[in-house]
Amino acid sequence: MSKNNIFQRIISISVLSAAIAFACSAQAKEWKTVTIATEGSYEPWNLTLPGGKLGGFEPELMHVLCQRMSIKCKLVVQNWDGMIAGLQAGKFDVLMDAIVITPERRQVIDFSIPYASTPASFIVLKNKLLPPATGDNAVIRLTNDPAQITPAIAGLREALKGKTIGIASGTVYTPFIDQYFKDIATIREYTASADAILDLQAGRIDAVFDDVTFANSIMNKPENKDLTLSGPQLAGPIWGEGEALGIRKSDPELKAKFDAAIKSALADGTVKALSEKWFKTDVTP
Repeated sequence: MSKNNIFQRIISISVLSAAIAFACSAQAKEWKTVTIATEGSYEPWNLTLPGGKLGGFEPELMHVLCQRMSIKCKLVVQNWDGMIAGLQAGKFDVLMDAIVITPERRQVIDFSIPYASTPASFIVLKNKLLPPATGDNAVIRLTNDPAQITPAIAGLREALKGKTIGIASGTVYTPFIDQYFKDIATIREYTASADAILDLQAGRIDAVFDDVTFANSIMNKPENKDLTLSGPQLAGPIWGEGEALGIRKSDPELKAKFDAAIKSALADGTVKALSEKWFKTDVTP
C-alpha cells in the first residue's frame, strides 16, 4: 500500500520529536500494553467488521504476535494522514497498515522486519485495455533503475496513452505512476483506494493502480464483478523491502520484541496460513 509524499512533509518535525523522545527515555521501557493504529478500511489487510470489530490479515496476525510476546494489545482506527504524527505524539505505539519499508520512511520512523511482500497491478473494467499477462510477462520484477523499468513497461505506456489513471495519494506506488505515466496519461489522485474504484466503476477514470491483494479482495465482492486485473503484475525491489510495522525510533526494545515474534510466525508457517486465508496466495517475504 502502500503512502509516501506525506512522509516528506513531516520528516523534520518527526525526526526532532524522535530525538526528544529518545533523550527522555534513559531506561528501556518494559512493555506490557501496546496500542496499534490501523485504517480499518484497506481490505483484506485490515477492515472493520459489522459491530465495529477490526478484522483482516493484519489484525489476526497482530493477535498472534501479541500472544507470543505476552503483551496486551489494543487496536485503534486512525486515518493514514495522521498516523505518523500520532505515533510521534504518543497516541499509539505501532502502525499496522500494509506499510512498505522505504529509505524515505526510515528517515522518519523505524520498522519491524517485513511480514509480507506484494506486487501491484492495474485494475480496469472488464475489457482489453492493457496487454495480456501471460507466461514470462505475467509478473515483471522491477528494480529502481529507470534503464530497466522504461523498456519493461513500454507496452503499458502505449496502452494507457491518453487515458486517466487513478492512484491513492501518498502511497509507495504514487511516485512510480507520476514518473512513468504522467507524460502520456492524466493522473488523478484520491485520498483512499476505495474512492478511486468508485470513479473507475462510474467511468470517470480508465484504470486504477494498486496492490494486487487489495484488488483481489474488492473483485471478490458481487458489486465489483465488472472489475478485473489487467496487464502484468509489477513486483520487486522498486516497492521497497516489504510490508512491516512502523515503530518509533526511540523504542528499540519494542522493535526487538516484534521482530522476534514475526520471525517465529514466519518460521512456523503462521504468516503463510493467514496470507492464504485472506489473500488466497502466499505473501511471505
